[in-house]
Amino acid sequence: MKKVAFETLGCKLNFSETSSMRRDFENEGFELGEFDEKADIYVINTCSVTMDANSACRKTVRQALRRNPDAFVAVVGCYAQLEPEEIAEIEGVDVVLGAKDKFNLLDLFDNFVKQEKTIIHKSDVNEAVDFHNAFSSDDRTRAFLKVQDGCNYKCSFCTIPLARGASRSPKIATVVRNAELLVQEGFKEVIITGVNSGDFGYGTDEDFFQLLQA
Repeated sequence: MKKVAFETLGCKLNFSETSSMRRDFENEGFELGEFDEKADIYVINTCSVTMDANSACRKTVRQALRRNPDAFVAVVGCYAQLEPEEIAEIEGVDVVLGAKDKFNLLDLFDNFVKQEKTIIHKSDVNEAVDFHNAFSSDDRTRAFLKVQDGCNYKCSFCTIPLARGASRSPKIATVVRNAELLVQEGFKEVIITGVNSGDFGYGTDEDFFQLLQA
């Protein structure tokens, strides 16, 4: 079975989503490796908040291809949603997946072989309406649980609404169930994370305060 390695650029929310992608690949029988190891597939989850998003992405792609020039390289996430054509120009990138499709890598490819031309899967960010549960951990005792995604406050200085879409979140019952599962796995602390966690429940009859009380 092929080995896959992941690299995350950006926030704790990105880390939680990358961890979920790792688990998806592991559940399909792929061998998991570290990004500084030789792998058959490299998945780079990008950030768009910092000014050096392009250079960071290019640097990370080069690092992957130095380890294995024949590796399949997928670039996903916020920067992939905002500048897919720019990323496609980076030599060695096989696929670019935006906000809607970043969790669909396993559905889109079977053999993960290098492509003659970079494939771009990018939808209008307004189509990114589904909430994908995710969590990550930075040690054996603390987990970061995603409870909210997207943002409706279109601040002139921020690209997040363009990169992630509108605010959305799961039901409180879903969050509580996910937190209980993390406790069962041995985590002592669960930290909730999101783009704008205070917007939890936007457009529903639930809100962030009710979540904290649950």
